[in-house]
Formats: sequence, C-alpha cells, structure tokens
Amino acid sequence: MGDGSWPTHERRWASDTIPANTILSATTSPGTEYNSAEEFVEVTLDLQDDDTIILRSVEPATVINVDEGSDTSVSASRSPTTRSSSNRLRQFSQELKAEAVAKARQFSQELKAELRKFSWGNGHASQTVNGFDSALAARALRKQRAQLDRTRSGAHKALRGLRFISNNKANAWEEVENKFNKLAKDGYLFRSDFAQCIGMKDSKEFALEMFDALSRRRRLKVEKISKDELYEYWSQITDQSFDSRLQIFFDMVDKNEDGRITEAEVKEIIMLSASANKLSRLKEQAEEYAALIMEELDPERLGYIELWQLETLLLQKDTYLSYSQALSYTSQALSQNLQGLRKKGRIRRMSTKLVYYLEENWKRIWVVSLWIMVMIGLFTWKFFQYKQKSAFKVMGYCLLTAKGAAETLKFNMALILMPVCRNTITWLRSTKLGLFVPFDDNINFHKTIAAAISIGVILHVGNHLACDFPRLISSSNYKYKKFLKNDFGSPKPTYIDLVKGTEGVTGVLMVIFMAIAFTLATRWFRRNLIKLPKPFDRITGFNAFWYSHHLFVIVYVLLIIHGEFLYLVHIWYRRTTWMYLAVPVLLYAGERILRFFRSGFSTVRLLKVAIYPGGVLTLQMSKPPQFRYKSGQYMFVQCPAVSPFEWHPFSITSAPGDDYLSVHIRQLGDWTQALKRLFSEVCEPPVAGKSGLLRADEATKKSLPKLLIDGPYGAPAQDYSKYDVLLLVGLGIGATPFISILKDLLSNIVKMEEQADSVSDTSKASDVSVASSNESTTPNRVPSKRKKTLKTTNAYFYWVTREQGSFDWFKGVMNEVAELDQRGVIEMHNYLTSVYEEGDARSALITMVQALNHAKNGVDIVSGTRVRTHFARPKWKNVLSKLSSKHCNARIGVFYCGAPVLAKELSKLCYELNQKGSTKFEFHKEHF
Repeated sequence: MGDGSWPTHERRWASDTIPANTILSATTSPGTEYNSAEEFVEVTLDLQDDDTIILRSVEPATVINVDEGSDTSVSASRSPTTRSSSNRLRQFSQELKAEAVAKARQFSQELKAELRKFSWGNGHASQTVNGFDSALAARALRKQRAQLDRTRSGAHKALRGLRFISNNKANAWEEVENKFNKLAKDGYLFRSDFAQCIGMKDSKEFALEMFDALSRRRRLKVEKISKDELYEYWSQITDQSFDSRLQIFFDMVDKNEDGRITEAEVKEIIMLSASANKLSRLKEQAEEYAALIMEELDPERLGYIELWQLETLLLQKDTYLSYSQALSYTSQALSQNLQGLRKKGRIRRMSTKLVYYLEENWKRIWVVSLWIMVMIGLFTWKFFQYKQKSAFKVMGYCLLTAKGAAETLKFNMALILMPVCRNTITWLRSTKLGLFVPFDDNINFHKTIAAAISIGVILHVGNHLACDFPRLISSSNYKYKKFLKNDFGSPKPTYIDLVKGTEGVTGVLMVIFMAIAFTLATRWFRRNLIKLPKPFDRITGFNAFWYSHHLFVIVYVLLIIHGEFLYLVHIWYRRTTWMYLAVPVLLYAGERILRFFRSGFSTVRLLKVAIYPGGVLTLQMSKPPQFRYKSGQYMFVQCPAVSPFEWHPFSITSAPGDDYLSVHIRQLGDWTQALKRLFSEVCEPPVAGKSGLLRADEATKKSLPKLLIDGPYGAPAQDYSKYDVLLLVGLGIGATPFISILKDLLSNIVKMEEQADSVSDTSKASDVSVASSNESTTPNRVPSKRKKTLKTTNAYFYWVTREQGSFDWFKGVMNEVAELDQRGVIEMHNYLTSVYEEGDARSALITMVQALNHAKNGVDIVSGTRVRTHFARPKWKNVLSKLSSKHCNARIGVFYCGAPVLAKELSKLCYELNQKGSTKFEFHKEHF
C-alpha cells in the first residue's frame, strides 16, 4: 500500500504492511492498566497527510505480546514529526480503547445474562454460553485468518469483480444524464425508471434492489430522486473501490440493516440474480443453494454471515473454480509469436499476406480459375464462329454476344447439377481427388454457378430482345433476303413472330421459372427474413425454396426444346444443348432414383422420442444393417405424415459404434414445427428423474409415426481424424455435428486404453512363454496389421447457447466424456450467453454458488453436468492464441457450425494466427 497504488480512503487491515503515512494502533501492546486476562479490541486508524485521524474500525481482537525492544526500535527509526504524531495517536487510541473495551465487556455480560436466562429452565445454561462463546471465538479466529489472506494480489483480483456497470465509458454519466432528462418528471426520476436510466433495463428487479439499498444508506425510503441524488447514486455504483462495491452488494442483501445476512436473505438474492440472468431452474433450487452458502460460510452455525465472509468467498472463488479451467497449461511458448511482432516493410507484408492467402485458398483458386477459363474459351469460340455467319452482317455484335453467352449457359446449366449430386460428392471426397478439390465448398460453388447463369441469361436474352431482334425487323428487304432469308424464312418476321415462336416461348418461360427459383432461394426468402402479409407469407421459408427449386425439372425440359429449334443452326449434331446436359442430367436422375429406392429399403423403427426445452426433438431409431457412416456426416429424414415429398438434412448425433441412429431437430421452420406437433401427440410426460418434457418409446401404447432416412452424406467434420488437435465450435443446435465426433473420440480412447492394457498383458505372457520354451521352433503368430493409432491428441469443444435448457440435449454425452476421459484428451466448455459475464455483480452470487456446488457435489448448477459453464461469450482470440501456444507445430482443425457472423471472425483469426506462428489452423464451416 505504500507504493501509492491504493488511495488513502480505502480500508486497511491489521495484517497489511504499514506505510510511512499510516499508523495502526498498537493493539498488540495494550498497555499496563489492563492485564492479559481482560478482553481487548482491534482499532484500525488512518493518519492523513494533514495530520487528521480517521477511525476505520473497532473489532474484537486476540492479545499478541510484543517485547518493548521492538517497539523502541521502531520508534527510534521514525522522524521527530512522526514520533510526535505517534504520541498523540497512542494517547487517543488508549482513551478510545478503554471506552470500547468497557462497552464490549458490558455487551458481553448482557448477552451472557440473556442466554443464561433463556436456557436456565433446561438446566444447560453454562453449556449454552460456553457453546456460543466457542462459536464466536472460532469465527473470530477465521476472520483473523481471512484478514491475513487478503493480500494485495487478492485485492487486485477483486477489483475486476462485482461491477454493477459493465461498460463504464468515459462519457457514461453524460448518457445517464441525457436519459434522466428524458425520463424525469418535474425534475425527479421515479424509482420505476431507475433501471432504464442507468442502462440496466434488462435487469430491472436487480436495479430496483440496488436503488433501495442506496436509499437505505441515506436512511430514506423514497420513490423518486433528483439529478444530484442520481449523481450520488451513480458515483457509488461506479466507484473503483472494491470495498465500496462490496458494501453496496452486502446492503442489497442485508435489508434489515443489522450487518448480518441470514439464509432467507441469501435465498432472496439468489432468486433475484437468477431472474436477472434468465435462469429459471436456479430459482427453483434457490433454497438448496442458499443452504450451501450458509454451510460453507457459517460452519459455526450462528445463523448469519457477515461482510468479511462474503468478501472471502469472492476473493477465493478461483480456488473452487479449478475444475474445467479453459486451456490450463504449464507454460506458453510465446517465442513463436515474436516473429509476427517484428516490423516488416510494406512490400514484405503484402507479399506475406499473398503467400498465406494462396496457401489457404489454393484449392478454390485453381478450380474457379479453370471454370472461368473454360467459360472464356466457350464464349470466344462461339463469338468468332458466328462472326463468320451471314447473319452477323445484319445483327452485328449483339448476335455474337448472345450466342457466346448461350454457350456458357449450356455449360453452366450442366455443371450446376454436379455439386448437388451428394452421393457422388461423398464418394469423391474419400478418394485422392479430395486432396485437390474442395468438396466441402460444393454448395458455395453451386451458388457461384447460379450467379454466372444469371449473368448469362441477362446477356443472352437482353441482346436478343433489345438488340438483334430489333435490328432484324428494321433491316432492309435487300439485306434480309441476302443474309437472313434462309434462316428465318419468307416473309420477314415481325417482333411478335419472333417472340411467340418455339424459341421465344420456351426462352421466356425459362426466364420466368428461373427468376422464381432464384428469388426464393435467396437468404431473405429462404430464412424468413422478409415478413409478408397473409397469404403472401407462404412464399417465404424453406418449403417455398424447396418446392420452387423443383421448377428446374421444367426448365431443363424447356432448355432441351429451346436448343432444338434454333433459327441459325440446321444440322442436328450442331445443336449441342443435349450433349452438354446428357451426362449431368443422367447422373443426377440416377442419384434421385437411388435415393428413392434406398430410402424405401432403409426402413427404420423408432426406439425413443424426447422433446427437450428450446423446441428440440430427439429421435432415436434402429440402424439399418447396410447403413455405415462416419462421425460428422449427416442424413436426410422424411416423415410421410408431415409431407410425402420433403426431405430435410440433419447431422447424425450417434457414434458409428452405436447400435442405433439419432438426430436432434430444432423447431425452426414449417416442416420442423409440424414434425414436433405430430410427435407431441404421441409422447407422454417424463418419468421422475428423467430430463425432457415429453417422451415416447417402443413401450408407448400409441403408435409412433413412420420415418424414412437417406444417407449418409459427407460433411467437413468427417475428416476430423486427420488433425493433431481439434477445436469444435457449436452455436445452439449447431453442436449436433460434433456430438458424434466426441462420442467416437471417447470410444477410440477407451479402446486404445483397453488395447494398451491387452498388449501389456500379452507381452508379459509372451516373455514367460519364451523363457519356458526356448526349444520351440514355431513362434507365436503376430498380427500382420496393427490397428491404426488415433492421430488426434486433443479435442476442445466449445458450445455456446442462449438458453439454460439447451444443456439437457446432450447432458448424457457430456457426463460420459467427463467420467471416462481419464487422460484429459477431450476438454469441454459450455458458454451461456444469457448470464452476465464473470465479474458482473448480477452474476457474482451465481458464480459463487456454481463454484461451491461443483467443489462439494461435482456438478455444475447451470448445465447439470460435470462440465463447467462459463458466462457471456468466449473471447475467441484468446482461445485460439492459447491453443497456438500450447500446441506448437501442430495442425489444428477448426470446425464450426452456427451463425455466419462468427464464421467470419473465426476464419479471420485462423488466417492471422497462421502468419504468426508455427501452429497451423484449418477452418471448416458446415453447409447444408
């Protein structure tokens, strides 16, 4: 404290180092007028720079004798000014001490008399008094130890905690003042508007309790305050002193102002904190957790806790939070990042960025480059081919542009089917071709081709309708007969004749159908981001996208007809539209036929159904014998009772080694809502002790709806096993692709441990066998192939969700991993964003309860599992930086499933970290 880092008004403890400008009364040297058998108090005083003395506290203390020599030596080392002040202070403190001791003795005698009177009838007066005295003495001893433990480092940690205002900006008071001017009536702010005024609108109940606590300090019970009073409240709320914030928090709990917190008051503040953080289940268990806090802080069973005990728990909560610490490791290899910190020249930086960009995107670059080169080649070929035709003399370059665009359209209309041939893509990604082609980007490539088709349609149709057709009808009869009569016939056609011909009608119809399909496939319509009035709301959502996309069956028929009735081509084998489309259309049609028959053969029997909080439906079904899949893959599900045509993709959440298939379906669109309603009718209330709102299984009397499945299909996450380290990030229901991976990893870990034990036992047995049968000529047969060892050494699973009930979805998996993963290969982290970040006063008590309950029972109070739940959102830069430092030279696969916003952030962080260190991150995002 003598280094100036602590302001002079803050509370001092007797155990702290005494700075030069602070004198603590010599409580350890009580003087000569009292003997050692008497009771003493500890007096804490502050001596200010202007020689004024402030009394900080008068508390019971035990006597510790200090010899005269030490006192003399200390006094001798002080300056004359300090010695003079010390004498005055010692005289004052002795007078004050005498008065305090007298009052303490009087209070103690009165208390003993009351206790004696109360228990006299039972004949246990002495036992009760002695028991109470021993409890008080035990608490006093604990308090003294707590004071000794309150080091500067501990206090420094505390400064980061108990913040009432999370974002206390420099101009925060100005914003509060502006809100006051808007909300105030007749110059006063009413209590009901206090939360909105200070920026705690979402925690109104908590803010009102804080308002009442601050009002009680002024011995008032008010319903409105002025601007000056609001400023006073604001100053106390935003005070940087931890002691000040702690006192406010204590006063919020201590409503009767007796300086003590009872179990009932603890329960009330737990319920208040749970409400502010939208933790409904915590409110239901508030009584249990209040008892837990009292058990920890009140071992003497006095029935109350005091300010110092609450402070001790806050300062020592990190001791309890030793479980599931995020990326705990002994040391960080920081040297690998030094290279990225060195300043480089502009050209060097640009070249480095270019190199890393090429390293990250070389697969995409060569595929897209080849595709563009093919389109340029086709366009150029047709452009110059038609330049040799006589029609060019009349229609000019409009015709050449239209025909060049038409050739690229034929190519792209054939190519666009390839990325959606899912069975073919799933097979190709497992071949050597998967090393050079980014099959994970198949849907993105599909969309890119669609954009190129749109441009081609505009060039082709636009040039025909707006340029070469008008040129044709406006040409002279001489030019028409000389250059175009053989192609368009006689007499010269009108504009309407050209449009209503076979070519024109098929072309216009194709443009209309494609415009509908393209529009409804956009993100705004497909994800219901556009809200339309009824009945037009039916053209938004996944159903509209799914059905409109099947208009392309008609488009392809029209395209083939359109390509057979060309005005300027008369030889059949030069009409090449059907040649472009033949192979892709047959391949796609074959896939759909295979899907139809395979789904019929893959009849599944529902084994279990559960509906969890958050609108999540879990379906567990039998696994067909021929259904083989990898973790991370997905399958299509159809329920004929909902729709006989619609198939929807869902990640498989069961592991390949399980004897069943399972999917988790969240209620997001029309189809999923209808599916949930259907299963809700056949489900029954849960059995006591089981999670889930509704359940059904084979024993249910009602018959379960029929399901068809098709798959499995490849996904980025299925390649997890080729990475040294995994970082799996799921947002909400986006955790589903990674549950199967975790279960598969856990299964492999268990098998490896069993295999290691088996090898160890076998080697011991073989040693004995060799020693006893050296004359044997036939050696023991050794397996020709060893099982492939697991390349992945560590996996980190981050699950971020907004609702507490979401943790029920995979509670069993998390507990199983926590129990069986003895080697610590898998590290799981749950994040609940509805709870305020750690350090916020609104979540402080929840953090304490969470720490205590896990230390005592091994269960997290939020998730109900052995995995710790963190609050607010992860700091992804810190997460990836620590992974980079912990796993030097490793290849880390980052797999993400969730909102696109975070995908961009993670991809950017991976790109930046790849330039700084030897650890390489490869980012993958799930696409459906």
